[in-house]
Amino acid sequence: MPLLLLSIAPALLIIFYIYYSDKYDKEPRHLLVICFLLGAIGSILISTGTNAVVSEYYPELKLKVWWIQFCKAFFVVALVEEFSKYIFVRYFAQRHREFDEPYDGIMYAIMVSMGFAVTENLAYVFQGGIETAIYRAFTAVPAHATFGIIMGYYMGKAKFSRNRVKYNLLGLGLATIFHGTYDFFLFINYIPGISIGAFMSLAVGILLSQKAIRIHQQNSHFKPK
Repeated sequence: MPLLLLSIAPALLIIFYIYYSDKYDKEPRHLLVICFLLGAIGSILISTGTNAVVSEYYPELKLKVWWIQFCKAFFVVALVEEFSKYIFVRYFAQRHREFDEPYDGIMYAIMVSMGFAVTENLAYVFQGGIETAIYRAFTAVPAHATFGIIMGYYMGKAKFSRNRVKYNLLGLGLATIFHGTYDFFLFINYIPGISIGAFMSLAVGILLSQKAIRIHQQNSHFKPK
């Protein structure tokens, strides 16, 4: 039970923060739950299946060579995982009539991302124990949140723009870049001290996420004039 709580609590705290930062028009809770489940089940199945197939046919991805780890971080892991989240935000949430202000992009993307993060966290924590749970509570889970906020920020802009395709793909692309950068520095941890790059990219992601939240709060269609 403690491991279960430690696995879920960080994501729930982030969800509550994003939910209550939606000051003017909160989303229906049943839609948020659906997006969470889509992330928890759908995204994890897509990414896990794809990664398993790639790992089977390309075992050299395990080699400690920086450019191989670069390809693995950005294309095998980051792009696959972020695309698996993107498709549910794009083809379920963004099309829904309740998606009626830019901030909703952040809200729905966070729900999908945190669903993914919880499922992933459970797998790691039940293998690694309490130390892993604490470590991931301050690293991997917030990282997934920043990827989701960055993606959701642009998908929120896309919904109300004539350049919908551009902003949607920009959100996917930037989330993939931040995710890939974070993972790359962790994958090459055989180089002493290099892992600090992951925490630096996380810090930048958090700052940009806070800015994205403020901008969409200010641009809410429901903000009193």
